[in-house]
Amino acid sequence: MIEVERDERTISVENGSYRWGYLLLSYGLLLSTAYRGFVREESSWDLLGLVVAGGVLTTVYQGRRQILSRRWAMASAFGLILALGLGVVLTLLRR
Repeated sequence: MIEVERDERTISVENGSYRWGYLLLSYGLLLSTAYRGFVREESSWDLLGLVVAGGVLTTVYQGRRQILSRRWAMASAFGLILALGLGVVLTLLRR
């Protein structure tokens, strides 16, 4: 058996794979939530809560490590405003 040392490249590749896994899981849950809500007209707050909790957890972790930038804050604010606007529009259309 060959022993492989862990270097910066190995850690970077591992982190990249975790990123892709997280994105797949988050967007999969988001699509499942949308499908359950719009097509099957079921409540899907449990799945949406998992998506939001995952985002909050990573944001808190990165914030405590002080790696978030001003650009990140602006993109997050824009995304939040866009999501709220879309939510309002969809709510009004359903009535």
